[in-house]
Amino acid sequence: MRRARAAFTLIELAVVLAIVGVSGAAMGMLLLRQQRFYRGANELLHAREGVRDALEVLAGDIRGIAIPDTVRLLADSAIEAYATIGSSVVCQTFSAIQVGLPPTAPSGNAFTAFATEPDTGDLALIYRVAADGGSWERHRIGAFSARAVAGVCPASSGFAREVAGGSPGFELTLSAPFGPGIHPGSPVRFVRRGRYSLYRGSDGEWYLGYRRCNAIGPSTCGAIQPLSGPYRGYSRDPAVTGLLFEYFDPQGTRLDAASSPLRLARVDVTARAESNQRLPIEGRGFRPADSATISIAIRNRLP
Repeated sequence: MRRARAAFTLIELAVVLAIVGVSGAAMGMLLLRQQRFYRGANELLHAREGVRDALEVLAGDIRGIAIPDTVRLLADSAIEAYATIGSSVVCQTFSAIQVGLPPTAPSGNAFTAFATEPDTGDLALIYRVAADGGSWERHRIGAFSARAVAGVCPASSGFAREVAGGSPGFELTLSAPFGPGIHPGSPVRFVRRGRYSLYRGSDGEWYLGYRRCNAIGPSTCGAIQPLSGPYRGYSRDPAVTGLLFEYFDPQGTRLDAASSPLRLARVDVTARAESNQRLPIEGRGFRPADSATISIAIRNRLP
């Protein structure tokens, strides 16, 4: 007598396949939702990083504007001004156009420090002591170069004692003679003229860009360099534009493009970033976005 072998019936197989199908569909939906979640989170983080990058860059340079009368453009999507890029002191004078400067130090514990080393496209402001209390003389840089510290700032001057041996000093040559009252110990500040603006790139996206401009005379700026972005596009509507500059005097009164830069005391910057990826959330398209505003006081404004 033959024994029947155990096996699945057709109905049982159909039930198993149905269960596997339902489980697979559920797992697929779960994975798809997770993928959308992580994609949305990544897009949101990217937007937040862009906003933060813009505000950090602009806050440092706007806060370091030399004095308000060096601001050359007050626009809703751009600002052009002279920003401080370094400082030092006169170690010794060689002639009416040439001075020696102390060396820098890796720790920053020195009389000379640069965010960016100056060159002939920048200005040097040297403090001149006078009977009326003194003032800053503005000079275009004729040449700037590193030199052996013993030749431009010897240890006997007292301005290079805190720097380890081997660090070079600097020789600064001006394009015109400086006046009386400048001597060893006179503070020196280096400033660079540049323009920050919202601009549209070749890919159609909008970015925060920087142009370096000529030191003296009518504004002539070089090629724009992208710094961060993308952001929302430019709009005349201040509530939606990607990058907004607003200007105020000491009393909080809003300034326009025709206002005197001498009245400038505060700049408010708003950055708005939005992903170019539309994510389906609850049946509707959603673009991850972020925005932030920062108020920047002009540190070196005139009284």
